[in-house]
Amino acid sequence: MDKIKELLERTGPLSGKEIRDESGLDEFSLWRICSESGDIVLRTSGKRFLRLDSSIKGYARLSPSIKREFLTYTVAGLKKDSREIKIKTESIHNEIKNISKQKLELARDVIKKIVISQKKPEILTGCACFIIAGDIVYGMAHSEPRPETSTNEVVRGSDLDIIVVTENLSGKILKDLDRSIYQEKYYLIKSPSYREEIDYIIKDIQKVRIQLNFNNFKSMVASKILHEGEFLYGSGEIFRKIKKMLAEKKIPEKLLALEKEAVINRKNAESRLLESTGVFPEEECMKLFYTKQEREEIF
Repeated sequence: MDKIKELLERTGPLSGKEIRDESGLDEFSLWRICSESGDIVLRTSGKRFLRLDSSIKGYARLSPSIKREFLTYTVAGLKKDSREIKIKTESIHNEIKNISKQKLELARDVIKKIVISQKKPEILTGCACFIIAGDIVYGMAHSEPRPETSTNEVVRGSDLDIIVVTENLSGKILKDLDRSIYQEKYYLIKSPSYREEIDYIIKDIQKVRIQLNFNNFKSMVASKILHEGEFLYGSGEIFRKIKKMLAEKKIPEKLLALEKEAVINRKNAESRLLESTGVFPEEECMKLFYTKQEREEIF
């Protein structure tokens, strides 16, 4: 603990990642030290939101995970440096807002370019709705390098979650659209100018209707993503229809109940992690400290 206080005395307030890099200590030990010290102040930027995780009992957890929140969104400093802590926290907040905005603009530009390049773009704009979801819609996108799973290429932080909902589109048009998005996905991953990942799915509105039954893990994830999703491009009519369907199925209320459960889970996890005296706290609790992948598969 003295080592961390001496570091903060010398450098002033630091993010969790900066403390880890400077001290060489592991993230869990650092989080515990900073959380338990009466001399260290922690301030966090951004917001927490619901994430569904099949490895968690009841599926409900909060994102960012404790580890991601500490490393990327949290500032630690000594009590006497309260002004500097506030300034650095605001700087991080502005940075993640700007990253989210830039990723949103990139997603919209990419989708617009893809649609315009199709043989019959006017059909797509009327019969397909492109929805953006994930970290971006919460203004919580980050640019911390991470490996993309299919290529193992290093990409820049939060991916671009895009859901394409179609209505009465021919198989040929769907196939061409899928090919175009996949080609752009590969280009953005490989291009040194971008190093961004598009995670996308194309589905018919009839499939959406079935998924909104909210009766298994995949349908719950699909419903949550559509609920949080914001309009990106294409048919506004389809987008409004989806939001109406969500309301009719009471998806917002179901997700709110899960979010309340996730808040309780987070508080309990933090308490158990801080109270633990062993090197490895109980497995279920550690799942809430960090995740192998701070992202959510889309269905």
